[in-house]
Amino acid sequence: MKGVLERGVLLGQYTTFRIGGPARYLATPSSIEELVRLEKWAGKEGVPLLLLGGGSNLLVGEGGFPGLVVLTRGLMEVEVDGDRIRAQGGVFLGLLSALAMKYRLSGLEPLGGIPGTLGGALTMNAGAFDRTLGELVEAVEVLVDGRVEVLRGEEVDWGYRTSSLKGSTVVGATLRLVPGDRDKIRGEMVRFARLRRQKQPLDFPSAGSVFRNPPGHSAGVLIEEVGLKGARVGDAMVSPLHANFIVNLGRAKAQDVRALIEMVKGRVWERFSISLEEEIIYAGVF
Repeated sequence: MKGVLERGVLLGQYTTFRIGGPARYLATPSSIEELVRLEKWAGKEGVPLLLLGGGSNLLVGEGGFPGLVVLTRGLMEVEVDGDRIRAQGGVFLGLLSALAMKYRLSGLEPLGGIPGTLGGALTMNAGAFDRTLGELVEAVEVLVDGRVEVLRGEEVDWGYRTSSLKGSTVVGATLRLVPGDRDKIRGEMVRFARLRRQKQPLDFPSAGSVFRNPPGHSAGVLIEEVGLKGARVGDAMVSPLHANFIVNLGRAKAQDVRALIEMVKGRVWERFSISLEEEIIYAGVF
């Protein structure tokens, strides 16, 4: 893999938290064939592998990642066929929603503001404003033993902020949308963007929602009720706008974020006997 791998690249520049130490190795494949070769090389060398898309649901430790980080954002092929969009896993949801609007296809409007790629969004069944990505999936392409296999959307177990795709290498999907009016689609995209700005702290780096909502409860409301809006550890702060967001005020460290997460979990458990479960994923050395 000589000439393909970079060494010591700081991962903070590839995460929406803007936090993360160096990768031992980093590569950005531009084709599925290159991705397969990288996976095989990592297996042969015995180094751990991390697929990194938009980095929007991820906290990477200051010690970095001791293996191979593969940036999937180089996998950008997109095709539109009638009411279907087939895209590779590195395509950002914002780009997909804009493309859908161009072709007068409705369904992605609530999801366009999620700052992630299709592959990661499928794995976690990303959602917003009562719409989840899994609802739109006709087929998913995954790597199995170096070959692309296709799963029908109904073969995937879609859960709340999770799916049976976890642990798989998702390389693409076909979304089935609904023909619509372009102006109405644009209007809905503008409306959802406005709601996102009103409700979410978009002025500071974050990883999106930190915790899953417990059954019958809102994680943000629980955190607010224990008085932790605005709580800080270093430059990591529970957002005063939305308590289920932790923001980086500028120089937050991964350990600051984790300490704040543990504080929040502890306080909510003490008050309500409810165990909050993280939605964000931890990677690397803390």
